[in-house]
Amino acid sequence: MDDMAFKIKADFLKGLAHPIRLQIIEYLKKGEASVGKLEQELGVKQSNLSRHLATLRGLGVLEARQEKTSVFYAIHDQDIFKILRPIAELLRKKLRKSEKILQSLGKE
Repeated sequence: MDDMAFKIKADFLKGLAHPIRLQIIEYLKKGEASVGKLEQELGVKQSNLSRHLATLRGLGVLEARQEKTSVFYAIHDQDIFKILRPIAELLRKKLRKSEKILQSLGKE
């Protein structure tokens, strides 16, 4: 694979790599939501939220539609969860391993 392909992948992953962006994706797993609803549910100020939504939209993760004065966001391609689920599983395994190590430390 050439350097450009690695750069594209790295840029995509870098775009996902923010707690608020991951929260947005998880919240939208349930379905479409307005910016106002996301702001309320996630506790993020609209200016900050809009920046993260724009990043996710630029990555092609989200799609937007406008209805009168409200903008609604939804997951563009459910395959994003094929990326995020294995990461969550890897982190669960890592946590279980850390818990076992910590438990063994308490037995000494």
